[in-house]
Amino acid sequence: MVEFESVIVTVTIRIHQEGNNLNTLNLFISHSWAYGDAYDRLVNLLDSRGYFSFKNYSVPKSNPIAGARSDKALSEAIETKVRLSSVVIIMAGKYATYSKWINKEIEIAKRLNKPIVAVKPFGATQISSVVRGAADSEAAWNSESIVKAIREVTRIRR
Repeated sequence: MVEFESVIVTVTIRIHQEGNNLNTLNLFISHSWAYGDAYDRLVNLLDSRGYFSFKNYSVPKSNPIAGARSDKALSEAIETKVRLSSVVIIMAGKYATYSKWINKEIEIAKRLNKPIVAVKPFGATQISSVVRGAADSEAAWNSESIVKAIREVTRIRR
């Protein structure tokens, strides 16, 4: 089994729009396993939004991607998840600059022409320059900002 430090999450979010139409967005959320608590708080922020309904396809450290026994296999599995996603969300802590897997996920998202939203960690004064440089939009650590950034990059308006 290959050890890696990134958690891959696909979240399906339904955004209620005018006329009660629903648009479902598939999100790929990436963060370092060393900062799993930040991921939990991000999911809680999204969950706190009344007009969001999402299914979490998390791949926690305790249950890594099945069959990914090499870097190549893991990269291919990540690419499959990103390909199915509308938006890639990356936790933009300074640690992301040095994360092998977050950098691979950025590369994959760019190659597949997927928009990237950088989410600034709660209370952070600095964010990863690598993530900032790759991001199409940045979001502060609150649900309003995150939802706004998602809408901007997907052009979905409420």
